[in-house]
Amino acid sequence: MLDPKKAFHGVFGFPVTPFQQDLSLDLAGLEKNCDWMAGFPFCSQVIAGGTGEVYSMTPEESIECVRVAVKAINGRMPVVAGVAYNTAMACEMARGMEKAGAEALLVMPPYYINAPEEGLIQYFEAIGKSCGLPLSFYTRDWAAFSPAQVQRLLDRVPSLKMWKDGQGDMRKYQRIICEVGDRIAWVGGIGDDCAPGYFAVGCQAYTSSISNIAPKLSLKIAELGLKGDYAGLAELMKKYVHPLYALRDRCKGYEVSMMKSAMEILGHAAGPVRPPLVNIKDSELAELRKLMEVYGDMI
Repeated sequence: MLDPKKAFHGVFGFPVTPFQQDLSLDLAGLEKNCDWMAGFPFCSQVIAGGTGEVYSMTPEESIECVRVAVKAINGRMPVVAGVAYNTAMACEMARGMEKAGAEALLVMPPYYINAPEEGLIQYFEAIGKSCGLPLSFYTRDWAAFSPAQVQRLLDRVPSLKMWKDGQGDMRKYQRIICEVGDRIAWVGGIGDDCAPGYFAVGCQAYTSSISNIAPKLSLKIAELGLKGDYAGLAELMKKYVHPLYALRDRCKGYEVSMMKSAMEILGHAAGPVRPPLVNIKDSELAELRKLMEVYGDMI
């Protein structure tokens, strides 16, 4: 079994899932994008994650995306695959993605937003028992945990080897890391703009949606973060990251839509988003094109 603590340092590439104009999968585009991204020294690529619109796809579509990505990457880096929905569907996805060649799973919170702690633990236990892969939990949205809850979850689910934060609460995440210690790998996951904070509290890697358009920038952020060069990070944030995130913040879901539009501007396969996300407005394309000119030296 792959050990995330040893394998995952630096930055995770986080490919979008390209769609055709009729919203069907663009598997040829995905293959091309994953092959291109694998030419950069990411520690992994995460397929069918949040940026990959996992919740808008069927389990079969997500498994097919993993199969295509594994073929395109061809052993150059591990593939982490996203699983979601409910216990039965997540277990089905876990088994299918393991067969398709994934080496670890990113477990999204289940559909039920008022689930009790014991129910969440059982959700993870079932997924862990369904396959032989190490698990990572993405603690996004309502699924927030205390240090004691993290400890209990790790005691019950031996295959849980990585924690991807999606809360952005550095005070709480630092406390979790300090109290739980080195039992698992700690990863930052809410956005490139939070990378300085994640590295400051002790993360060994972060997940980057900017990897879809500017791999050199993502890798530079990780390099400076791991070295503790926060002055250098501040310069990157000011010039590149914050202007992009200001555009993304204009509408819920733009964290995917804006990245797909930027990819299209730069000649990568991306296509539209599937509902309930919405595509960016035509009036915003000019601003995004201008910003992509700034990104020129990082592409």
